[in-house]
Amino acid sequence: MRLANTRAFIPLILAASAWGQGKGILLEDLTWVEAERVLKPETVVVIPIGAQSKEHGPHLKLKNDFVLAEYFKRKVLERADVVIAPTVNYHYYPAFTEYPGSTTLRLETARDLIVDICRVLAAYGPKRFYALNTGVSTLRALKPAAEILARDGIEFRYTNILEVGAAVEKRISKQEGGTHADEIETSLMLFIEPSLVDMSKAIKDYHPNGPGGLTRDPKKPGTYSASGIYGDPTLATREKGEIMAKAMLNGMLAEIEALRKF
Repeated sequence: MRLANTRAFIPLILAASAWGQGKGILLEDLTWVEAERVLKPETVVVIPIGAQSKEHGPHLKLKNDFVLAEYFKRKVLERADVVIAPTVNYHYYPAFTEYPGSTTLRLETARDLIVDICRVLAAYGPKRFYALNTGVSTLRALKPAAEILARDGIEFRYTNILEVGAAVEKRISKQEGGTHADEIETSLMLFIEPSLVDMSKAIKDYHPNGPGGLTRDPKKPGTYSASGIYGDPTLATREKGEIMAKAMLNGMLAEIEALRKF
């Protein structure tokens, strides 16, 4: 009897070791047998989204959003009882395609990418999904994805990066305005991964926000930005980044718990 019980618990012990010490589970680290045990109807599945090839001015790397997504993924893994799917590193970013290295999917492709991921995973049990979203233009594809999935009985929610830490941002931000490679985003990176920030190349580049994406040509429609910056990253500090990161994480965790109770 004792031997039988020990054998029964061995797979769970091994799985717990592979999953680490946090509350959450990384789907990519499981076998399919282990995945079958954790992908249950009550499971909340988190899908991080962060561009790995998208301009962020001359002072931040193309992988900036991916680094942010990975940071928040690790923190959510530590504090939330969720299953975290692999990070999606391509999505809908049409505003940056004038700057070499920037990539975007078509809106329909970005929408359907998320729909397909959720539908396949939902077939194993889960019906609650949360996109840990680090972009702004991504919202245009995530909203219709949520509408499509709702018709399948799947609840899909996502981070609105402009709102999740808005109250704190309003209190600490000193820039005239901006939302991209700006004071706040640069501050986040100074806190999360300062080795990826070159403050000697940070400049204020803030012009009236016109219809369309960022443009390097002042005569074209859109928001003119020779640097690819929209805001004033020269005002960024590590301290501001730490405050913002904590506020954003708390907002994400609150949204995940609200989804769990839905």
